[in-house]
Amino acid sequence: MIDYETKPLDARTWDDFAGLVEENNGVWSGCWCMWYHGKEVADASVEQKRAMKEARVKAGEAHAALVFHDGKCVGWCQFGSTSELPRIHNARAYQKDNHKLPDWRITCFFSGKGHRGGGVASAALTGAVEQIKALGGGRVEGYPEDIEGRKAAPAFLFNGALHMFDRLGFERSRKIGKHKWVVTLDL
Repeated sequence: MIDYETKPLDARTWDDFAGLVEENNGVWSGCWCMWYHGKEVADASVEQKRAMKEARVKAGEAHAALVFHDGKCVGWCQFGSTSELPRIHNARAYQKDNHKLPDWRITCFFSGKGHRGGGVASAALTGAVEQIKALGGGRVEGYPEDIEGRKAAPAFLFNGALHMFDRLGFERSRKIGKHKWVVTLDL
């Protein structure tokens, strides 16, 4: 098992995060992990997304557990409040069930090239849960995919794999897609 360290995304770790994003073509052709922050960023340029992400990070309005191996950032798990991260995939199916919004959402995972399939996402999820506890806890939701019995490319599991959440004690709440679940954990 590889030994990973997690740290919060903040002004001190911005350069580590930015370096990983830049090494990986802006992540999904320039997303900069901004899609979940709101619809207004959809039409922004790559440069604008980078600047918006940096401003949010430095203002304390963007959260992630960054994963480090040998001192280098190799991945992350993004999390935040529903006001910080108002967008999710499968939103129409999610909204069919009129329920109370969680205190925290876990929305996005990324592992850099050469680090996929090696436990980076699991380390990132553990780090995010630890950070959420330190920030006061509450009800946490994730939206992972069930990959049991089927092939799924690690590069496209941006919401994480269901088995990772199961291992940390998240409960399966309901399905919102063919393979997509809402999972919850009270911290």
